[in-house]
Amino acid sequence: MSPRRNARATASPRPAARGKTRALGQHFLRDDRVAQRIVGLVAPTPRDLVVEVGPGRGALTGHLAGSAGRLLALEIDAGLASALRARFPPSQRLEIIELDARRFAFSRVREQLPHPEGRVLVVGNLPYSVGKPILMALVEAGRAIDEMALMFQKEVAERVAAEPGGKAYGALSVLTQIACEVALAFTVPPGAFSPPPRVDSAVIHLRVRAAPPVPVTDPRRFGVIVRAAFGQRRKNLANALAAGLALPVDDTRVLVAAAGLDPACRAETLSLAEFARLAQA
Repeated sequence: MSPRRNARATASPRPAARGKTRALGQHFLRDDRVAQRIVGLVAPTPRDLVVEVGPGRGALTGHLAGSAGRLLALEIDAGLASALRARFPPSQRLEIIELDARRFAFSRVREQLPHPEGRVLVVGNLPYSVGKPILMALVEAGRAIDEMALMFQKEVAERVAAEPGGKAYGALSVLTQIACEVALAFTVPPGAFSPPPRVDSAVIHLRVRAAPPVPVTDPRRFGVIVRAAFGQRRKNLANALAAGLALPVDDTRVLVAAAGLDPACRAETLSLAEFARLAQA
C-alpha cells in the first residue's frame, strides 16, 4: 500500500509496475502493527463491506479480507493489481478492481453489502498527490459510507482535522467536518514504509454524520461559498468572496454583514455555523 501519484493504468503490467514505482514515489507500508491499528479503528465484521483504496502490496488487504464480509480493493496500478490477485485469489468475499478510486461509484456501494444491517467502511493509504480529491469523492458519497480510516501525508491529515483560527484550517477542513466527525488517530513515521518517505504520515478516523451539525439548506451552495472564501486566503472575507464568486465587493460586504459577520474578517476564523449562515445569506 502506498502514497502514490495518479497515472494511467492502461500500460502492460510489468512496465507499468516498474515505471510507476519510480515515477509515483511509491512507499509501501511494511509495519504490520500499523496495519493492525488502522484496521482496528473501524473493526470490520462479517456483516460489513470494506472498500480498500490503494492496497499496493496488500499490507492491509489480508487483515481486511479475514474480518470483513466483503472486500473491494481498488488498485490503479496494473502490475500491483495482478500481484494482488495472485496472492489473494478472487472470491465472493474479495475482489481486486483495477481502477482509479476517483472514478469509483462510492454513492452506490451499499448495494453490495453482505448483510442489510452491515456497515460500509473505507480504508486506505491515500496517494499523496490525489488524496484530497479522493477524500472529497468519499465525503460527497454521504450516507452511502459509514466510517473511514484513511492515511495521508501528515500535513494533509492535520488540515482535515484542523479547527478554526489556524493556518491549517481551510476548505478541506470545513467540507470534511460538515459531513463527518473527524479524529486524528495517530502518526506513522517514515520507517513504517519501504522505501521510507521524506515526511511523516498520519491516520484519520471519520464517522459520517447522519445530518450536518449545523443547518445547511443547500449543500452545493455551501461548498461553493466555502471554496470561494478560502480561494484567496490573504484577502478579507468580503474581498475573497467577490473574487471567487465574480461579484462586486460592495455586494459581498452587504451579504457578509447580513450573515452577522465582519466583512473584514478572514475565512480561517469562521466556524461551521458561521459558514452555514454565510451560505444562507
